Amino acid sequence: MKCATKATAFKDAFRSRDGFRNFIQTHDTALDRHGHPDSGSGSRWSNEDLDPTPPEKRTWKWWNFVTFYMGLSFGNWTLGSTMVGIGLNWWQSILAIFTSQLISSVAMFFNSRCASVYHIGYPIVARSVFGIYGSFYFVGARAALAIIWYGVQLYSGASFMSNILRCIFGHKFTDIPNHIPASVGITTSGMLAFFLFWLVHFPFCAFRPYQLRGFFWFKSIIVLPAVWGLFIFCMVNTKGNLGSVYSSQIKGSKGWFIMYAINSGMGNTATLITNQPDIARWSKTKSGAQWSQLITNPLAVTLSASLGILATASINNSWNLETPLWNPWDLLGAILDRYWSASTRLAVFLSAFTWMVSILGTNIAANMIPFGSDSSMLFPRYITIPRGQFIVEFLAFAICPWKILSSASVFTTFLSGYGLFMASVVAIMVCDYYVLTKGNIFIGHLYNPSRTNRHYYYTRGWNIQGVVAYLCGIALPFPGFIGTLGTNVSTAATDLGRLGWLLSFSISFVVYYALCKVWPTNNQKIIMDIGLQWEEQYGDKVLAEDGTEIVEEGGDVHESNYSTTERIVAIESKPFEDKH
Repeated sequence: MKCATKATAFKDAFRSRDGFRNFIQTHDTALDRHGHPDSGSGSRWSNEDLDPTPPEKRTWKWWNFVTFYMGLSFGNWTLGSTMVGIGLNWWQSILAIFTSQLISSVAMFFNSRCASVYHIGYPIVARSVFGIYGSFYFVGARAALAIIWYGVQLYSGASFMSNILRCIFGHKFTDIPNHIPASVGITTSGMLAFFLFWLVHFPFCAFRPYQLRGFFWFKSIIVLPAVWGLFIFCMVNTKGNLGSVYSSQIKGSKGWFIMYAINSGMGNTATLITNQPDIARWSKTKSGAQWSQLITNPLAVTLSASLGILATASINNSWNLETPLWNPWDLLGAILDRYWSASTRLAVFLSAFTWMVSILGTNIAANMIPFGSDSSMLFPRYITIPRGQFIVEFLAFAICPWKILSSASVFTTFLSGYGLFMASVVAIMVCDYYVLTKGNIFIGHLYNPSRTNRHYYYTRGWNIQGVVAYLCGIALPFPGFIGTLGTNVSTAATDLGRLGWLLSFSISFVVYYALCKVWPTNNQKIIMDIGLQWEEQYGDKVLAEDGTEIVEEGGDVHESNYSTTERIVAIESKPFEDKH
C-alpha cells in the first residue's frame, strides 16, 4: 500500500506543478503542526527524521552496538603509523592508542545518553543546547566536514577496488592507457576504481540506520578474519622478523610527546564522538549504546592498530623497504607484485573485498548518516535522511577528493586537526545534559522558533553562554593548530596545540558550567524552579507547545486520541508545565 502511494505520487509529480511540489516536500508531523505558532503558514521545523524515533524503529539492541563498533574499530590498521611518525616506539604507540581510545569511549558514553533516552539525533540535541537558530552553525559545520571526509573515504576505498580489479583482470586493468593529465591527481584506471566504489555506496543511501543493522553485523563478521589473515601472512612470510620494531625517536620532554600522541589518536575518533546521537537514537534501551561501545571500542582499535604496527615492522625489515607499507592496499599490491599466482590473486581478492566493505561501513556511519541527519534539519521541508544521503553521495564526487589529497597537504592537515572544534561542541552538550539540566529535554518545545519558546529560544535563538564557552575552548589550542598548517608559532603554542581535543573539551566544559552557574539560561532557571530530578521528562508522551499531547507509538509520532477535555486534564496533571 505504501509503495503504491509512493508510485502514484511519483507519477503525479510529472503531471502538474502542485503534484511536483507535493512530491518533493516532506510530510508535516504532529510536532510541527502543534509545535509553533506559525504551523498554519507553511513554516516547517520538523519532519519524520527530526521527530523522536518511534518505538517500532528503535531496533538496535546492545549486541547490535557491539557488532557496529567491532566492525568500525577493528579496521584501524594504520593508526600506528601516526604514533610511529610522532617518534614513539612500538609499546609506547600501543599504550598511547589504548589511552586515546579509552578517553574517546568515555566521551562517546556520555554523549550518547541524551539520544538513547529521548531518541533524537544530533541536530535536535544541538537545538536543545545551542538554541533554535544557533544550532544551524554547529549542524552546518558538521555537514560541510562530512562532505569532505565522505570524499576522502571514497578515495581510500577505491584503492581496495583497484586491488580487486587487478586480481580479476590482471594486466588488462593495470595497462589501461591513462588519458587524464598528471596535474589532476588520478589516472584513468584509478578513476574507474573510484567510480565503481562510488556506485557501491549508492544503494545504501536509501536506508536509515535502523535498517542497516544486518549490514553492520556482516561487516563485523568479515573484517576480523581479513585483519588477522593479513597479520598472519606477514608473520609467516617474514618468520616473525620484527627487527627493532621502531625505536623511540622522542627528543625533549617525553610528556608533551605522549600527550601529542594521545591527542592524535583521539583525532581518529573525534567525528565519531560528535556523531553519537545519530546512532544512539535508534537504541531500544537507555544504556544499550553506552556500555557496549565503552568496552568494545578501546579493545578493538588497540588490537587492530597493534597488528598493523607488528605486521608493517616485519614486512619492512624482511623486504628491506625504504618506505613502510602502512596502508593495507599498498601491502596487498606488494604481495601481488612478489607472489603473482592464481591462489595469491584469490587470497588478495578476498582480503581487498573485506577491507573495502570495512571502509564502506565506516563511510556510512561516520559521514553518510551524519550528513543525512544534518541536512534534514537545515532543509526540513525538502530533505529527509535518505535524501540527504543521496545528496552527499553526489557532492563527495563533485569535490574531486583525489585533487585534495594529491595537492592540498595543508588542507588534509586541517581536516586531521578539526577535532578540536568538535571537542568544544561535545563538552557543552555533555555539561548541559548531565550537570545543568539534569537530563531533562522538553521535546515539545524543540520545534518552536518564536519568542514564545521559553526553553530553547534563549537570546534571539542563540545560547550565548554556549557560544562563549565554544570560543574559549578553541582559543588556547588554536595557535598550535595553525602551526601545524605551516605558520611559525611559539613553543608554548605548539605544546598547547598538541593537547588539542583534551584541552578544548576541558576548557569549554569548565567555562560553560561556570557561566551558567553565574548566568543561567532561561531553560535552566525553569528546571531549577520546578525542581525536576534526573530525566523526569523521559517518556513516550510529549506535550507540544499548544498543549496537545503527542504520543510516540508503533512506527509513528502522532497526536493523542484524547478529547479536548481529556487533554486539558492531561495538561493540568503536570503542574510543572503550568509554570511556563
